[in-house]
Amino acid sequence: MKITTWNVNGLRAVLNKGAWDRLAQEQPDVLCLQEIKARPEQVAAEFHEHFNQHSVYWNPAEKLGYSGVAAFSSYTPISFDLGIGNPEFDREGRVIRLRFPDFWLFNVYFPSGQRGLDRVEFKLRFYAELLDICDAMHVAGERIVICGDFNTAHSEIDLRHPKANVNTSGFLPEERAWVDKYLEHGFVDIYRYLYPDRVQYTWWTYIANARRNNTGWRLDYFLVSQALVPSIKDVIIHTDIMGSDHCPVSLILDSPTIAVPGS
Repeated sequence: MKITTWNVNGLRAVLNKGAWDRLAQEQPDVLCLQEIKARPEQVAAEFHEHFNQHSVYWNPAEKLGYSGVAAFSSYTPISFDLGIGNPEFDREGRVIRLRFPDFWLFNVYFPSGQRGLDRVEFKLRFYAELLDICDAMHVAGERIVICGDFNTAHSEIDLRHPKANVNTSGFLPEERAWVDKYLEHGFVDIYRYLYPDRVQYTWWTYIANARRNNTGWRLDYFLVSQALVPSIKDVIIHTDIMGSDHCPVSLILDSPTIAVPGS
């Protein structure tokens, strides 16, 4: 099973940049998108032609042209939830949860703290509330895959210029500490587990030729429950796929009891 996550920074804009042909070549079984900034009726038919999976889920923000997540799956989940049950966060369209036989998949667009201290505090509250949900599910024996844009570089290896960004949201100590908490509460950053010393990024600012110079940050993650680690085969960062300031990331896993596609 291949799960691909991508912050598209505006789905309609990416559609106009021709990125879908290249992404479709990867043949993801489940595609999780963040920052879609669109509603289903605003998306061109071209997108649906490329990704005409059986199950489609949209969770746009209440505010037009802002935030939002979507998920497209060749496998029909047992159930799904839009949001986490808190209107403060859910009005921004930040979470889709899909329940498969072997695990829950969370497609998450974590808030950015770039717009000021109040948004940093909002971001940290979101981290806390989502972790509370995950803790309760782990206690109940559930296994979870969280994918998406975490809007935080966890360690110095995860951004090009760590020392210059110690006071920048996305690398603040209190933000990084919340990623630590997820790892302390039964999750594994599976890319870093598989590739402890590899330097790859998933986000580059649009200015100063950052992507060409590879002046980037690793903001897009798969965190998996420890019980799922033996099922993980690989994590691939698709730095060659353009169209957004982020690039897609794919998780390959064995899921022996997953349903037949489209069932």
